[in-house]
Amino acid sequence: MVLIAHVSDIHVDAGERSAERTGRVFRYLAGLPSPPDAVIVTGDIADHGAEAEYERVRGLVSLPSPVLWCPGNHDDRGPYRKALLGEDANEKPANRAYEIAGILILMVDSSIPGRNDGLLADETIAWLESTLAGRAELPALICFHHPPVTLGIPFVDGIRQFGAERLAAVVERHPQVVALLCGHAHTAAVSTFAGRPLAAAPGVVSTSMLPFETEEIVDLRQPPMIAFHLLDDDRRLTTHYRVIL
Repeated sequence: MVLIAHVSDIHVDAGERSAERTGRVFRYLAGLPSPPDAVIVTGDIADHGAEAEYERVRGLVSLPSPVLWCPGNHDDRGPYRKALLGEDANEKPANRAYEIAGILILMVDSSIPGRNDGLLADETIAWLESTLAGRAELPALICFHHPPVTLGIPFVDGIRQFGAERLAAVVERHPQVVALLCGHAHTAAVSTFAGRPLAAAPGVVSTSMLPFETEEIVDLRQPPMIAFHLLDDDRRLTTHYRVIL
């Protein structure tokens, strides 16, 4: 059984609120009796994409598990690369592949610089195709920020990942893809995409509200939440959501 902790949308800025909530989440993960095999963070790490915000995030994270990142629409690829990946700053899509506990975890950049909606660039689609083809024996998780489907939240649906048919074609060609994981929605949500499970992590900084609940777009009073994904030997993914008080 492989355990993946899934955190998203921490939006760390210069204020105390986002840092307190983010620190609470990572302290909870650090205190688990059995650490996850990996912790993934699916975007909107910094609220304004500033290098100082990413440095602040680094100071909030002290875990025995590897922490894997991908950027969201609030992130800036240059400072993100420099502060979190230890690389030279550039604006190319920040895609990374990791083999952990016998599974392939693909952290995919769905961001479009300067925009809130998402799209997988042609080079990202080609990278996904070649990476999956090169490790076809491993069960794979594809992780990115923007959900490639509508979730019934008008504001989020308007800035989702577009061009999703290109991603669907890749997934359909690679049966080892067991699930897709995303953020951006600021709500715990489960759907399907290209015949595979799609799980969205809740937001740490805020919670998106459904249109039949309230006219408010987000609720800042709800506590942070995270997801735990369990992948068993039959390649079946089970997701649990936890409130972090």
